[in-house]
Amino acid sequence: MRLFQPFPYPRYPTMTRIPVGQLGAQDGIDQTFRASGKQLRSNRQGNLYLQVDLSDRTGTINARMWNATEEIAAKFDNGDFVRVQGSTQVFQGALQMIAKRIEKVPGGDVDEADFIVLGAAEIDKLAIKLGEILREITHPALANLVECYLGDEEFMQKFTAAPAGIKLHHAYNGGLLEHVVNLMEVCRAVAPFYPQVDLDLLLMGAFLHDAGKVHELYFDRDFGYTDEGQLIGHHVMGVEMFDRKRAEAEQLSGEPLDEETALRVKHMIVSHHGTLEFGSPKVPMTPEALALHLLDTLDAKLHAFGSLLREDPNTDSAWTQFHHNLGRKLFKGSISG
Repeated sequence: MRLFQPFPYPRYPTMTRIPVGQLGAQDGIDQTFRASGKQLRSNRQGNLYLQVDLSDRTGTINARMWNATEEIAAKFDNGDFVRVQGSTQVFQGALQMIAKRIEKVPGGDVDEADFIVLGAAEIDKLAIKLGEILREITHPALANLVECYLGDEEFMQKFTAAPAGIKLHHAYNGGLLEHVVNLMEVCRAVAPFYPQVDLDLLLMGAFLHDAGKVHELYFDRDFGYTDEGQLIGHHVMGVEMFDRKRAEAEQLSGEPLDEETALRVKHMIVSHHGTLEFGSPKVPMTPEALALHLLDTLDAKLHAFGSLLREDPNTDSAWTQFHHNLGRKLFKGSISG
C-alpha cells in the first residue's frame, strides 16, 4: 500500500501522480483530480455522504466520503480541480476511492496536461483530416452543404471541442471529432466492398449523425446534458440543424438538394442507434443507414473496450472485473509479462 502524508495546508507541493488508469486496490492517495458528478446523499441511517467522480486524462474513478457535510460539499463545484486524500478499494468488483479529505485547488497550481486527453495540436490535425475527407464528396449539393457546416465558425468550434458522450465512449473534449474522423475513415475502407452503399451519403451520415450533440451536451468545465438535450435529444436536434443548413446552402449556391437525398441523410441521423430501445426514433431502412449504425457501434464499442481493458483494477488477473452495463467480463490475456 502506498502511504500518504497529511495535507500540508495551504501549500500544494509537486507530487508524483498515480494516473487513474494505473490505480489499484489499497493505494494510498494524496493528489489532484478533476471533479464531476458531485452528489450529497444520505444513507439508510440518514447520515450524509459525498459521492463524486474523480478523473484525469487516463480515466475516472468514483469516490465516496462518509460522514460528509453540506459545508464540505459546497467547497468545490463540478469541473473544479480538487486535491483528495484517501485510499482505493475494490467493492462489488469495481475500484472506488474512499476519500478522507477533499479541497479545491486553484487552477494555477495544476498541470492541466495531466487532464487533457487530446491536445490542441491533435485536435487541429483531426479537424484538418475532417475537412479533407468531407471534401472528397462528389455530390454537388452535398458538397455545398459540407461547406456550410465547415464554414460555420461557431458550429465548428463546438464540434471540435465536444465529447462524444459523458461516460461511455470518447468522453473527453475533442472526443466527438475523434470519433467522427475515425468513423469516416472506417466508412471509406469498408464502402468499396459494398457497391450498394453510396459513399457520399455514408460519409455525410457519419459526419452528421452526432452533430446534435454540440447542443445536447454542455462541455465547458464539466460534462452533462442541457435542458434541450434532455427534452429533445441529439437525433432530433441533428435533423433540425440539417434543415437549417440545407436552406442556407441552397440559398448561397442556388443549387437545391433533392428531396430523396435529403430524406436519406435525415434517416441516417435518426436511425443511427439502430433500435428503438436504444433511442433511435426509427430503425435503419437503407443500406447507408444500416452501415452507419453498425460502423458507429463498432467504433464506439471498441473504444469503450479499450478503455475498460486499460483501466481495469484486476492487475493480477487475466480477466477484467464484471461490467454490468456490458453483461460480461473482458479477457486481457497473459499477465506473465
